Amino acid sequence: MGSFDFVREHSPYKHREALLDDYTPDTLVGRDSELAEYHGALQPAIYGEQPDNIFLYGKAGVGKTAATRFLLDKLEHNAGDYDDLDIFTELVNCDGLNSSYRVASHLVNTLRDPANRISETGYSRSQVYELMWDELDTHGGIILLVLDEIDHLKDDSILYQLSRARENENLTEARIGLIGISNDLTFRDGLSPKVRSSLCERSISFSTYDANELRAVLDQRREVAFKDDVLTDDVIPLCAAFGAQESGDARKALDLLLKAGDLAREENAARVSEEHVRRGRDLLEREQVARGIADLNDHERLVVYALATLEAESETPARSREIYSRYKALSDAAQREALTARWLREHLDDLSMLGILSVSEINEGSAGGKYREYALQQDLAVVLDALEETLEAMGVHTSVKGYV
Repeated sequence: MGSFDFVREHSPYKHREALLDDYTPDTLVGRDSELAEYHGALQPAIYGEQPDNIFLYGKAGVGKTAATRFLLDKLEHNAGDYDDLDIFTELVNCDGLNSSYRVASHLVNTLRDPANRISETGYSRSQVYELMWDELDTHGGIILLVLDEIDHLKDDSILYQLSRARENENLTEARIGLIGISNDLTFRDGLSPKVRSSLCERSISFSTYDANELRAVLDQRREVAFKDDVLTDDVIPLCAAFGAQESGDARKALDLLLKAGDLAREENAARVSEEHVRRGRDLLEREQVARGIADLNDHERLVVYALATLEAESETPARSREIYSRYKALSDAAQREALTARWLREHLDDLSMLGILSVSEINEGSAGGKYREYALQQDLAVVLDALEETLEAMGVHTSVKGYV
């Protein structure tokens, strides 16, 4: 076994953390127009005024959360120059706290001393709201609450309560500004009319990065993360090109650069090269698919398996009825009772959101009507590799034997 001191000398990194998701750079590149609009929406806070509620929309990896951290860090820092100004910010990820009750409980515990925190069960929602109002008013000042991945909320009660808190006399000292971040461009349409009316939010749309903008983002991080001259000239352009192909996702481009650097370090390579980027991309794709499929239940995996067999037979894109027929046959072979066709249609859309399937809207007019077709979004061999446990449990379908 080698010495850790020896391998450390071969690291290409100066500060690897600069490529991680929670790193906030000193400046943000490629988001000038979005930052200007966002800055203007937050501007009232520096005057001690309650800012408008703000909603950020855009696909994953386009800088919504990074811009929020960047501007709120600046706002809190600048607020320290004024004795009469108290600004507090809190970012809540609704992927983990997906109900109004849990968000309210989190706020109570964030504002309380650790020794006096409440449990997440045992209270009615109205009781938790009362505790939340007490803590918010005790803190006072301007409180900017960021609800990241807000589309994961199962109910919108907390949005109504916080946006109407002073009007309903639940708060007298604190003033709340809500910032919602969503990848779902239609999220607002699903809110109840009273919530849409009470929010009166300012919406800011984040466009996807193009390849040149991604190169600027990667170049900025490269200067902080890597030692001088350890990347070959084609590494940054290739990572940017792949990121642009992935719907302009800066996070995926950064993950790819990180994976390439890690591969080079593991191999004690003198430089990070194009070959590391290409291998890293393949590994990341496999990891992404494996994680997505690992979180599925048995029937959802059978749906993916059904589509994989159709893909192997060149029968995709396929309509839901064709997928259901194959899913039912696989369920029968596994001696499991198939769920309904309606259940399958609903879960096909969920699988497309996970990036496992792609969906196309087909409109054939009055003659054929509208319908959807589905295909695998990931490489067939990669998907089958992630379905290894399912294949072992029920056997390998004839159509995919050449892929496993």
